[in-house]
Amino acid sequence: MSSLLFFVKQLYQFTGKVIYINLLGMVLVSLLEGIGMLLLLPMLHMSNLINITESSALFNVYTVFKTLPEKLELIIILGTYILLVIGHSMLKRNLTLRNVKILVGFVNHIRLTTYKGLLEANWLFFMRRRKSDFINALTEDLNRVASGTNLLFQLLLSLIFIFVQLIIAFWLSVKITLFVLFAGCILGFFSKHSLKISNIIGIQKSEIAKQYIGGLTDNFNGIKDIKSNNLESTSYVWLKDWCKSFEQEQMEFSKVMNNSQLLYKTISAILIGLLIFLSIVLFKAQPGNLILIIIIFSRLWPKLIAIQNNLQQLAINIPAMNSLLNLQRVSKEAKELPDISKEIHEKSINIQHEIECKNVYFKYANKSKCVLNNINLQIKVKEMTAIVGMSGAGKSTLIDILMGLLQPERGEIIIDGLPISQENLLSLRSKIGYVPQEPFLFNGSIKDNLLMVNPNATEDDLWEALNFSAADFVKKLPQGLNTFIGDRGVRLSGGERQRLVLARAILKKPSILILDEATSSLDSENEGKIQEALEKLKGKLTIIVIAHRLSTIRNADQIFVLKEGKVIQNGNFKILANEKQKTFSYLLEKQMVPHSK
Repeated sequence: MSSLLFFVKQLYQFTGKVIYINLLGMVLVSLLEGIGMLLLLPMLHMSNLINITESSALFNVYTVFKTLPEKLELIIILGTYILLVIGHSMLKRNLTLRNVKILVGFVNHIRLTTYKGLLEANWLFFMRRRKSDFINALTEDLNRVASGTNLLFQLLLSLIFIFVQLIIAFWLSVKITLFVLFAGCILGFFSKHSLKISNIIGIQKSEIAKQYIGGLTDNFNGIKDIKSNNLESTSYVWLKDWCKSFEQEQMEFSKVMNNSQLLYKTISAILIGLLIFLSIVLFKAQPGNLILIIIIFSRLWPKLIAIQNNLQQLAINIPAMNSLLNLQRVSKEAKELPDISKEIHEKSINIQHEIECKNVYFKYANKSKCVLNNINLQIKVKEMTAIVGMSGAGKSTLIDILMGLLQPERGEIIIDGLPISQENLLSLRSKIGYVPQEPFLFNGSIKDNLLMVNPNATEDDLWEALNFSAADFVKKLPQGLNTFIGDRGVRLSGGERQRLVLARAILKKPSILILDEATSSLDSENEGKIQEALEKLKGKLTIIVIAHRLSTIRNADQIFVLKEGKVIQNGNFKILANEKQKTFSYLLEKQMVPHSK
């Protein structure tokens, strides 16, 4: 319930005083509907179906029209009724549109707030969580929050409608109205159990939705492996099993809702019978009052049932609200960036001399040992520096720290004597071009993918960047820069994707170019193309390469060798290759790379 109150508070903060106008509109809609029903009695009286006596509560309403000329009396009553219905419908239409605008605006506000919180969180936050859970939160959970917000509006409207109708009902008959209120309390008592079950079903619904989004994401991300290893049937069985869980959850939900409906309708039938019996036998209600009471409560009672249904639906959607609320909280705790929706005035970094790692230690939360132990190294500006080592040596972690994605547990990264901090973190990243082992490309054209890092780049700028690594194959494509490359660049070969990502990194015009095992899965031709590109860039940029294939770093100015999180060797290729019985020489021999002695 705390999450529901939180979202109500968020809704109020988002709408401000506008919500009061909508609430006033709800009151007017309910009031007009009540007045319209009151006008039915004079019409019935004039039709001689009922007789309104002076003792009736409606006599004062009828006397207003009795003063009118007899020939105009019916016309004016009918005209007033028609105008009330039209006015009610127009007001309700306007109110519905205003509510929709508030609802859509509020849901978008939550969407943007949640997404902004994720973007502002640090890299460690993403490493510890499943990406599909974020997608689920911003799709399934958000849709349920939207549904819950809509239910909240309906609940408010029902409560206001009941409040207005109760005032009219009390005016007509206090005893009968108290009886109906008592009946409503009985209905609420019986619905408590179903609300608890609805909340449990809501939690199950959230888990099932996470499994669905997560499973689909994993299966389609690995569709090539599935096809290559003949795992289609395994993937199909997974979804078949999920469908059974989904069917079970839906049946449980349907049973709860239908059992509630059965209970409400049974109680309704009993109470309506009692209401008519008590009105006639005990309360001696006037025929006119009795008919109006029946009319009012024939509309009032469904609203009471609707309130119970809305509460059940809200109970089902509360777990989704909890999930979004929790995601906003944990992303805020992991916040590393200032408000990205506003202009950021960052402290500029100009790299003139060197980047230094000074006494750097790092340990992941789930590890007992440090991944990096007392790293001390200097990377000279406009030189090519390589970092090598066996798997698990800490190479990628060191790169993440150099890019400011991870913060050292101890020690610091220093650029020209200035330590990296939150104040200059964005400035550092703006000067880095990054080429990962698994290239990130989206379903668009080559041009779209390049412009991602530099939206203002001209076509000449694009070709200038492509000329370093990818112009040869892009020129051969029928549509050139406008060629669509498919999801994750699937229409290109692995080497072409990597070369395109390198061109994109160059288009950013960075001061530092980082390649994280970017050639480890390439054929010799594409590896050679990337080596050529690096040779062209030497002396123009500071190049940092994590290398699995040592052939790519033969011309590096300096190489650091890592083992178990420590720098154990450093020097150029020739020096390290001649240090026999050491790690670099061992790695070199394993790859059978020829070298000069």
